[in-house]
Amino acid sequence: MASWLSIHAPRTFDELAVPKSVRDALLSASLAPEPPHLLITGPAGVGKTTAWRLVARQMLGPGWQATTHILQARDLVRQSGAMSKFEEFLRPGGAGSADTLAGRLSLDAYDRRIITAAEGDVAPAGTEIEITPGRIPVSRLIVIEDADHLGGIRQAYLRRMMETVGSASRFILVARAPSRLIDALRSRTRMIRIPGTERDVVITTMEGISTAESIEVDQGVLGDVAYIAEGNLRKAIFTLEMLDARGYTRDRSAVHRLVQATTLQAGRHLLELALRGRVVEWRWETVRGRKTKVLAGALAEVDRLMNDHGLQADDLIAQLHDVLVGRRLSLSDDLREELLTFLADCDTQIRTSIHARIPFENFLHKVAESGHRHGLAFG
Repeated sequence: MASWLSIHAPRTFDELAVPKSVRDALLSASLAPEPPHLLITGPAGVGKTTAWRLVARQMLGPGWQATTHILQARDLVRQSGAMSKFEEFLRPGGAGSADTLAGRLSLDAYDRRIITAAEGDVAPAGTEIEITPGRIPVSRLIVIEDADHLGGIRQAYLRRMMETVGSASRFILVARAPSRLIDALRSRTRMIRIPGTERDVVITTMEGISTAESIEVDQGVLGDVAYIAEGNLRKAIFTLEMLDARGYTRDRSAVHRLVQATTLQAGRHLLELALRGRVVEWRWETVRGRKTKVLAGALAEVDRLMNDHGLQADDLIAQLHDVLVGRRLSLSDDLREELLTFLADCDTQIRTSIHARIPFENFLHKVAESGHRHGLAFG
């Protein structure tokens, strides 16, 4: 079943839960006769991906998905042959070829009627773009998600590509930390920053989804969810959907348990388990009348916090850091320094990995080894 994040995704610019100035900037860029390259920035969960999708739908018409090419820059980090893969994406014809993705035209550039809109598919601005005779409109978009992870060499290559882009193509860069991008890229784009979602907007959005889903939600639950989301609208919607799936939308205590799981208590418990060598354990539990072997230990706590409670990897890293620097555990200075070093390594690995669980598991085993050396682990 599709997530509420997909089912209730905005279809028009007016439906975007962002400030009016941001909506106006996106609308202006989408309808401009000569659209600019865009740099969409902002913290996690505020709608950066949703924003560029609406821009693409408006700018390219109903067939936008066929001529929108997406690259996830994180996938290239620390991979062998990353530069070659990046070049292949931007220059499909090969390194020595003059054929580039940005230089290609599509039939949509001449006739937008080739692909008709599906039922319920509307132009985000309210009307489709009129094609002026004799002018080739933008018909291809190249989107680079997490562009702030490209690195200097690939950014320089991208800059040269943007200098020779065809009139029918545009780039959209998406980044949480635009300061990591070189000046030459930022100067060639129009930056649109989306701020953290305001609390009342988060609550209003959740109320709209609750009405659409015909579910009853306690107003206190909405307020609590908005509080723990801290401006991350995606996290708020995910949490609300999770509460509904468990029948807790009228139970504020359920949200309080979720808040408790995201406080220092959960991080402290996780580290205590790892220091005692209890990283991966198995135990038998009765599930639906049958004895089932389930994962326990510190790694199971990571899974519980990330999967059941919707914590992002960055949230868990911050929580563990607060436990260590806040001296919530009675540790020697040497051991505390070791654990902070391991956590820093884990943080770096997470930012370059698709699967956050792997760096966390590696971190926990290192913690267990340190616990053993300092006489805290069993056996």
